[in-house]
Amino acid sequence: QVQLVESGGGLVQAGGSLRLSCVASGRTVGSYALGWFRQAPGKEREFVGVISRSGGSTYYLDSVKGRFTISRDSAKNTVYLQMNSLKPEDTAVYYCTATTYYYETYYQAREMDYWGKGTLVTVSS
Repeated sequence: QVQLVESGGGLVQAGGSLRLSCVASGRTVGSYALGWFRQAPGKEREFVGVISRSGGSTYYLDSVKGRFTISRDSAKNTVYLQMNSLKPEDTAVYYCTATTYYYETYYQAREMDYWGKGTLVTVSS
């Protein structure tokens, strides 16, 4: 079992930055790739990005490339989502996820093994 707890959401103006954190617990956290999804009101859950077990590889949704960065601190069992140049369309609940497999493509929500409860990010125009 892996437990994921997100934090860092909030209200920010367009063009601003936020950093989300996700603390993972469980004996085998290091065996999982960690990712982020988001869900905007009235929309389906959407893949944002993923980081490999080692932290050496990442893959992102096209619309966030160059603005969002995922990093991982294995000593703290924490994954981060640094979000810069935020846009109103980035408004969503952001979920931390864990998956057994890392590959460089858009994940489907059903492929993720564990989910956090989410943290709300609101970007005002």
